[in-house]
Amino acid sequence: MSDYLIKALAYNGQVRAYAVRTTETVGEAQRRHQTWPTASAALGRAMSAGVMMGAMLKGEEKITIKIEGGGPIGPILVVSNSKGEVRGYVTNPQTHFDLNEQGKLDVRRAVGTTGTLTVVKDIGMREHFTGQVPIVSGELGEDFTYYFVTSEQTPSSVGVGVLVNPDNTILAAGGFILQLMPGTDDETITDIENRLKQIPPVSKLIQQGLSPEELLSELLGKENVKILEKLPVAFTCTCSKERFADAITSLGKEEIQDMIDTEGKAEAQCHFCNEMYHYSKEELEKFKQEAK
Repeated sequence: MSDYLIKALAYNGQVRAYAVRTTETVGEAQRRHQTWPTASAALGRAMSAGVMMGAMLKGEEKITIKIEGGGPIGPILVVSNSKGEVRGYVTNPQTHFDLNEQGKLDVRRAVGTTGTLTVVKDIGMREHFTGQVPIVSGELGEDFTYYFVTSEQTPSSVGVGVLVNPDNTILAAGGFILQLMPGTDDETITDIENRLKQIPPVSKLIQQGLSPEELLSELLGKENVKILEKLPVAFTCTCSKERFADAITSLGKEEIQDMIDTEGKAEAQCHFCNEMYHYSKEELEKFKQEAK
């Protein structure tokens, strides 16, 4: 089953709901960055939340999420858009710890609990919308929940999970976001709260083979859910050799001449996808001519 996301309404429009399967997407990030299990779980949770938040946007809008919790994994950066395209990386991908007291990957220890979660929305206007909240948990699901309540004043529940195989590949990944619309009645709120207390971790449900539709049915009751849209999800990077060439050209003639004199070539690596681009002396000479 390929990764995809669904948007839905529930309880007669009182609840907005998103659910996503990101197993292949997080798996691609794990392969590209060679993340160890705890780092994979942290990155995968952030990417799962990020791609659902991207799906809340329109057109060419995009969202950038930066998680800086002060832990050994270092900053986590995720970028996504309204089309289900997402990319991300962790600063220290080879971070791993023993399982925590609950027998789960110790994401809190890796991420840390003394920093911030920052969300920047580029909605095509001169000024970007920026929201920032303190890290309250380090487990990330609770942190995104706190972000929505505090920064966007939207009561929400965010669940994200990643399971990792013994060989470090990704077994299952995905998540959900439930958001209460203004005027949601108390009976609906109580029903959702009771359901959330009873369900297994989201990664377990995905491991069992539940689709995003079935995940929402499990969370909210099939009779309460109305599916609105289905969106394919994939790890997608916007880097290219041409884009990095433009960056080299923008350094100016002196800087490029220094590259030619010292190395006789240049290489550039994308943080998001780890792709490496190589430039020959002849290419550098051309960039120098084009530089200001």
